[in-house]
Amino acid sequence: MLNYFNRNKLPLFAGLVSAAVVFGALLIAVPRTFAETEIAETSEEEDFSEEIPEGSLKFVTVFDTNSNEKITIKTDASTVAEVLDRLKISLDSADSTDPSLDSTINANNFFINIYRSRPVIILDGNLSRIVSTSSYDKKSIFAAAGLTVYDGDEVEISPNPNFLETGISTVYKLIRNGGHKITLEEEIPFSEKEEKDYNLETGKTEVRQLGEVGKKEKIYEVFYVNGEEVERKLVEEKIVREPVMRIVAVGAPKISATPLTAGMGRNRYTSTNLSGATVERQETYYDLPMSGVMGFCGKSSYSVREDGVKVDDDGFIIIAANLSRYPRCSVVETSLGAGKVYDTGGFAAGNPEQFDIATDWTNHDGR
Repeated sequence: MLNYFNRNKLPLFAGLVSAAVVFGALLIAVPRTFAETEIAETSEEEDFSEEIPEGSLKFVTVFDTNSNEKITIKTDASTVAEVLDRLKISLDSADSTDPSLDSTINANNFFINIYRSRPVIILDGNLSRIVSTSSYDKKSIFAAAGLTVYDGDEVEISPNPNFLETGISTVYKLIRNGGHKITLEEEIPFSEKEEKDYNLETGKTEVRQLGEVGKKEKIYEVFYVNGEEVERKLVEEKIVREPVMRIVAVGAPKISATPLTAGMGRNRYTSTNLSGATVERQETYYDLPMSGVMGFCGKSSYSVREDGVKVDDDGFIIIAANLSRYPRCSVVETSLGAGKVYDTGGFAAGNPEQFDIATDWTNHDGR
C-alpha cells in the first residue's frame, strides 16, 4: 500500500490525511452512541475481583488474540457464550476460548480470551500436512494431524518460505530424536467407606469427606512400522496424586441385646427399624458362600471374622433381610454389630423384621 501511494498518489494521500483530521474533530462533538456507552475500559484504580451474585452487572473483558482487540463491557450475561453473542462476536468451528463457552461469569473483572484458528503446515520426515488449529500447544497441533510427538522429539517452528503462494505463515517441523516413548495421564478412582454414626437418624447418610480422584502417569515405549504404530509397551508407571477416600456416615440405632450365638438358633429383642418404629427383632444365622451377592453393593470379596461372622471389606456384617423393608446395601444394627443387607430369603416373607446373619458356624470352612 505504501508503494502504491509513493508512486502515484502522494497528493491524494495528503488530502485523505486532512479529511481524517476534520472527521476526527467532528467525532469529538458528536454525542456517544448507546453501544459506545456500554463498552468501557476498566479503571486501573478499581478492584472488581470479588465474587458477585449471578444476575448482577459485571465487568467482562474480551480479548481477541488474533487481532489484539480488547473490549470491556458491563453486563449481566451469565456465560462466556452469552457475552460473545451480545457482542455479536462469531467463532469458527476450529476457534476456541479460554475459559470455555459454557463457563459461568461468576466474578467481576472477568477475562475471556479468543483464539482464532489458522492454517499451519505440519512436517514429519517426508510427510507434509495442513491443519487448521487454534491451539499453540505443539503436541495438540500434531495430534490434530494424526501424529504423535514422543518424549525426546523436538518441534521446530519457522516462517513458511512459500507464504505468498500458500497464504500459510507458519511451519511446524517434527524432529525425531529416536525417542519412541509417550507419557499418558490416567485417573485413579477414589474408594468409598461407610461409617456408622449413632447420633444420626437411622438410615440417614451424611458425607463426611468428599472423594477426589487421583492421577498417575504411564510411560509407554511405542513401536511402529512405516510410520504406523504396531505395539505399545508399558515401561514405567508412577502416581502423581493419591486419590482421597469418600467417607459417608450412616445413621444406625445402637441396641442393647444379647449377642446371637450358634447355640441360640434364634435371637429375639426389641429394636428400631429404618422408619424409626419400635419392632420385635428376630435374628437367625446361615452358612453359605456369599461371593454371589457381594457385587450388589460394589464388593467382590468377604472375610470371616474371629467370631465366625462373615463381613465385607468395610467390616459390615453380611445380612439377609426382607428387601421391601430393608433394601440392598442398607446399613442396620444387629446384636453382633453394624451390618449391611446383601441377601434375602424365603423366611423374610413371613417375618419382614427378621435378619439372617451370614456366618461360618456350621461348615467351619472359612468361606
